[in-house]
Amino acid sequence: MEHRSVERGIVAAAALARVEELKRIYGGMPMGTRRPAESIAERGSQPKPAARQMWALGDYHAFAKATVWELGPILVRAAGIGPGQRVLDVAAGTGNTAIRAAQAGAEVVASDLTPENFDAGRREARAVGVEVEWTEADAEALPFEDDSFDAVVSSLGAIFAPDHEAVADEMLRVCKPGGTVGMINFRPTGLAADFFDVLGRYAPPLPTNARPPLLWGDEHYVRQLFGDRVESLTMTPHTYTERSAGGAAAYRALFQKTFGPLIAIRASLADQPDPLDALDRDFAAYTETQNRGRPGGPAEYPYDVLIVIARKRR
Repeated sequence: MEHRSVERGIVAAAALARVEELKRIYGGMPMGTRRPAESIAERGSQPKPAARQMWALGDYHAFAKATVWELGPILVRAAGIGPGQRVLDVAAGTGNTAIRAAQAGAEVVASDLTPENFDAGRREARAVGVEVEWTEADAEALPFEDDSFDAVVSSLGAIFAPDHEAVADEMLRVCKPGGTVGMINFRPTGLAADFFDVLGRYAPPLPTNARPPLLWGDEHYVRQLFGDRVESLTMTPHTYTERSAGGAAAYRALFQKTFGPLIAIRASLADQPDPLDALDRDFAAYTETQNRGRPGGPAEYPYDVLIVIARKRR
């Protein structure tokens, strides 16, 4: 236990060091100030076919239902979403948060870069008796007017867009003054750090302008992104647990069959048997050593997240 505590501390320190590095790299424009409108338009003109294709691989809805589906209601409650509100879910996937917001009585738009996942979301929405509008959209260049939504939310979605400042700009831009921006983000500690470390060893390097998704789980970093454009900002650590009744082997199989990024990495190594074998061994070791479940019971994997609730300045 002492070893794990030290290890987590090292990961957290590394994430904080990365934040400071990015602040130095960014230079002239302070974080937390909105970029000029023409910069947003330029971002919107840049297609992201590789990211779209990656998230379309496998079966994202099956993956989400088995792992992160419990987070949707948590974010809806934290953001105070209810009847009469117009809500945007950014990087919505198959509607984890969007569908729960509609169940709470809101008028909801679910936006995502990967429309291939919308049919599964529509079926899920119909199954629970709600209506959701589905729109293809880049989190860095949302196709909505300023001040359009009472709440703008994202659960483990927008954090994967490479330009974090653009995401913060856009979520705030389309939110009404006094409205809510709510997010659930992985923290740069614990199992999430270990998981991304395993995949990162074998994934292609990030583009030079891309920032790691786990930075969204650092409180100081989020404060810098939103800056003085919000009148209040609360951030609450939370832990949720992914469970696999079939144990660690079934948990591995779920990711290998349904999780687009892992499928894409393994496909990129198809003609490189040694790295592919190494990835499979490392991922197997991760699922075995990080299992917190009791012997003979379901495998359990507790992940640390940060619940972010911001009120846009009036």
